[in-house]
Amino acid sequence: MDLFVASDYQLHKPLGNRAVQKKTNISDLSMSEAEAELTALSLALNRANHAYHSADTPSISDAEYDRLKQRNLSIETVFPELKRRDSPTDQVGAAPADGFAKLQHKQRMLSLGNAFTNEDVADFDLRIRRYLGLGEQADLVYTAEPKIDGLSLSLRYEQGILIQAATRGDGQTGENVTENAYTIADIPRQLINAPKILEVRGEVYMSHADFTELNNRQIASGEKTFANPRNAAAGSLRQLNPDITRTRPLKFFAYAWGEMSAPLAKTQIDAIYRLKELGFVVNPLTETHTTPKGMIDHYQEIERQRATLGYDIDGVVYKINDLGLQARLGLRSTTPRWAIAHKFPAELAWTRLDGIDIQVGRTGALSPVARLQPVTVGGVVVSNATLHNEDYIAGLNATGGPIREGKDIRVGDWVQVYRAGDVIPKIADVALSKRPPDAERFLYPTHCPECGSAAVRDEGDAVRRCSGGVICPAQAIERMKHFVSRAAFDIDGLGAKQAEQFYQDGWAREPSEIFTLRDRFSDGLQQLKNRDGWGEKSADKLFQAIEERRKIALGRFLFALGIRHVGEAASNLLAAHYGTWEMLQQGIDQASHFEGPAWDDLNAIDGVGAVMAKSLVTAFQQPLERASINRLLAHLDIQATERPQISNSPVAGKTLVFSGTLEKMSRAEAKARAESLGAKVAGSVSTKTDLLIAGPGAGSKAKKAADLGVETIDEDDWLALIEAL
Repeated sequence: MDLFVASDYQLHKPLGNRAVQKKTNISDLSMSEAEAELTALSLALNRANHAYHSADTPSISDAEYDRLKQRNLSIETVFPELKRRDSPTDQVGAAPADGFAKLQHKQRMLSLGNAFTNEDVADFDLRIRRYLGLGEQADLVYTAEPKIDGLSLSLRYEQGILIQAATRGDGQTGENVTENAYTIADIPRQLINAPKILEVRGEVYMSHADFTELNNRQIASGEKTFANPRNAAAGSLRQLNPDITRTRPLKFFAYAWGEMSAPLAKTQIDAIYRLKELGFVVNPLTETHTTPKGMIDHYQEIERQRATLGYDIDGVVYKINDLGLQARLGLRSTTPRWAIAHKFPAELAWTRLDGIDIQVGRTGALSPVARLQPVTVGGVVVSNATLHNEDYIAGLNATGGPIREGKDIRVGDWVQVYRAGDVIPKIADVALSKRPPDAERFLYPTHCPECGSAAVRDEGDAVRRCSGGVICPAQAIERMKHFVSRAAFDIDGLGAKQAEQFYQDGWAREPSEIFTLRDRFSDGLQQLKNRDGWGEKSADKLFQAIEERRKIALGRFLFALGIRHVGEAASNLLAAHYGTWEMLQQGIDQASHFEGPAWDDLNAIDGVGAVMAKSLVTAFQQPLERASINRLLAHLDIQATERPQISNSPVAGKTLVFSGTLEKMSRAEAKARAESLGAKVAGSVSTKTDLLIAGPGAGSKAKKAADLGVETIDEDDWLALIEAL
């Protein structure tokens, strides 16, 4: 997506004593400028992280740090192929500081998914109900608690004694700040009647009053002041000298747990009460609610109290109250299914819309981008914003209903801008009273601005797409950039800049030609080494890097093809399901009529819906696309994906089919559980099926299983089979 957040900034001495002023508009950057700026930003952010996390001397303000990090993310959004291996945007929390010992978390400390609107909250409730197989009227209880803006901390107790404290770090590994945690009055050193092993998690923070007092002391002693309470809390907890931490007025709210030898309670709210009984401070604004409306009402009440709470919060966290249901819902890769953070609204600002540009992506999508008079929103200078599609510009939603009270967007309009999740700039409203009298309704192009081919909008699709395909240079170049991107082939020395250069020069117009570069141009390395920015060593290094990428994992290869709707996560799901390229290719070819066992099997993969399945099958059916893939395959060794072998799992490596009505868990939950145990879940019974789990109404699948001699069990037998795992 073509989004830009511009920020004038200075990198603090990244190049000697010379501060470097960068271009404000990311759209004005060349590839080389973008690459150089990402390098400079990485240096600046690493320096700031070191100052912030390892010493009590932050080198830049919190706002300035956020601006630099946002600038980095925005450049990566526009130039995804230039994303560095050590990109600051990939950090979950922060890596442990060098001055602290590192501790591995027994259970990962995950982040939370976000909700920004009331509709997002309702969708969260609906997703939970669908996953659990619950109707709209079924009882479902949530907790709602303020989201503290502090520093996450994990406290490990054994036999009731606090033995270690660790920061969140990157979620897997944190910093050992045990001695510092001992100095915080809210953290008990000893617990009575606690489980033998108990890991309590919560947030270290500083109250507004304590923050003001601390900064006054800093001023009086001639030391640097802190930018905000969170900065002060983080810097204080990460002091290498615990005596300094002892002088800092830190507080702690407990709200979660990790490893335990015995459960605290059966519900989230009762577990919170139990933590309070053990001596921890818990937030008094935590409540339970049974409907999204109740949750939202509580959110609004907390928002009204926000200014008088005496400490910083940035939203409200909703969690499923029943801990048994939390366990059933489980985790995604980085977030739990059973919790979400409802963030407070983003800052708004008004500015003038100077123009609307249409950009063409690798799938042919025509994406409109608003060019704005630069305006500061949430501490970041915004000069561009997404306009989504032609309906959004016209003031319509996906179903044809009005948004913004039906007001369309025109060049010359005064528009209200916000940053969704404080990240992506979007337009919230239009001031009709300020609309110029000569402002004309925007006419969305019906032809590609790059190649002139018809831009077609299929029924049910929200965007227009260039029909030019391989003849469209914009699509071809973007696909080449995608092919060499970090999550795809990731060829050292061949980034977006080089991919575009090679395409423009006719050296590599499709992916397969990358792997013939050496054969075509390497004699004496003359043609390549004489190019600007290339020498004999860099050319030879590139050829070597290409050779190393001839062997590639199936998931990365599939993602690199750039098939519409098939992202990185989906590619890995498909790879895990089929195992080998040959099996994947066979399965997709057999699904070419969009019906039958192979089609059902493809759609049955958890995370693959009908839209993605159709896109995948359609891509494989295109003669030119298929020929390009085949030419590429001739140069590669696609590595098979090993299905996870779970220790003691009775279904690891087996193919399972679920049929009929499951009464104690939803089909989605059953599939997720089976796959987590190393099984493959298919949509139809065949000779490859090892086990059929049949509920009421199994019908033809049960009969076919009987005919084939496939073992069949009911839901109770299935639960008994896995209950101990």
